[in-house]
Amino acid sequence: MNILLAMLPAFFWGTTYAVTKFSLPDWPPLLLGALRALPAGLILFAIKPTLPKNKDWPILISLGLINIATFFGLIFVMALTLPSAISGVGMVSVPVFAMFFHWTTKGTRPTRTQLVSGISLIAMAWVLFDPTNLSLNPIGLFAMIAAIICIIIGSTITKTLGLRIPWWTVLTWQLVIGGSILSVAAAGQALIQPELYQAILSNIDVHNILGLGWVILLNTAFAYAMYVWLLQRMTVVEFTFGSITNPVAGILSGMLLLGESFTPLQYSMMLGMITMSLMPQFAYIIMNRRVKHRPVSLS
Repeated sequence: MNILLAMLPAFFWGTTYAVTKFSLPDWPPLLLGALRALPAGLILFAIKPTLPKNKDWPILISLGLINIATFFGLIFVMALTLPSAISGVGMVSVPVFAMFFHWTTKGTRPTRTQLVSGISLIAMAWVLFDPTNLSLNPIGLFAMIAAIICIIIGSTITKTLGLRIPWWTVLTWQLVIGGSILSVAAAGQALIQPELYQAILSNIDVHNILGLGWVILLNTAFAYAMYVWLLQRMTVVEFTFGSITNPVAGILSGMLLLGESFTPLQYSMMLGMITMSLMPQFAYIIMNRRVKHRPVSLS
């Protein structure tokens, strides 16, 4: 049941790209990131107020800068420059980058299943992102790679912090800090490009408000809160099974909201990447079940 619930936050995260392009197409990424992070962080703080210890502020500021400010800004660059299906499926390659990151920096060798899955993901991504098949914005592709790096570094910091700081505190304050950084950056951009922000403020309509409500309340406040709640009741590996709905949501929302369509080969590559990304998790759980059910010999 928990795995089914884990599909909900991943699904909402997967709709970010299409919802942004559909309802907020001309809004700058800095402003979108600030409006997504800061209100959501304040909502979570209001639900359960927590304050970090003085010694924890420097690392939380670093986490907010990497995991929220930089990452959210890059996510909205992707949303405005790449097809939503490509953005969602492209993020499935995070395990490959993480695998090689931990292998090269910590000496953690991947399993045979992880290697096969990683090589397969690279091969299918090569076919999917082939410029002869699909014209992609290079800025969007660069933002995708940078966002993946942010996820890996931010997740590593978050995992370490989880050993000494309550998860809710880490989650709330990285959103508040990251949102504040983005707000300052957006204010600076508004001073440089006042006409851009004036055009946005003078033309806000119900369409924009609904899009912002979806991104702030569902994609961030609700999805992040549910993510924290579920992690108290299941392992991280079990939770990752829910991530299957992220690229699925990207593909479906892109088709429904934006009318995106791809070739049968591209759809098959997307399905293959989703399948390969789940292989290591399936193998891990099957191995653990075998160990748990292995009979104990008495001597």
